[in-house]
Amino acid sequence: MNVLKFEIPGDVQAQQRPRVTRNGTFDPKESKDYKSFVRLVASQIAPDELITEEIRLSIVVYRKIPKSFSKKKHQQAVDGDLRPTTKPDIDNLVKGIKDGLSKVLWHDDSQVTELVARKLYSDNPRAVVTLEWGA
Repeated sequence: MNVLKFEIPGDVQAQQRPRVTRNGTFDPKESKDYKSFVRLVASQIAPDELITEEIRLSIVVYRKIPKSFSKKKHQQAVDGDLRPTTKPDIDNLVKGIKDGLSKVLWHDDSQVTELVARKLYSDNPRAVVTLEWGA
């Protein structure tokens, strides 16, 4: 089994709804910029050839702990006892990362046959991505 684990630093940008205009459909600037950043990070650790097999994908999104939290609540968040239940939704966070990794690590999102996603709090916002593929 092949395993590739890496970190995407900073706040994870949720995938926003595409904008439709007379000139066509396009990604909002924030979503487009975040996908480009994910591509840049992934390209530094990408294998020589794109993965062609089925992929098991795990993404842990660490959201910044709000400054409004009391010391007690902050510690609960650090310990993992308190988890983010606010927007953005986990599926929108994952979508931006998956789109950014497509054509950099694998051919198409359809290769992802298993997905585990978690939202946690941290003083160090980031996403930790783990891919598993092969026999």
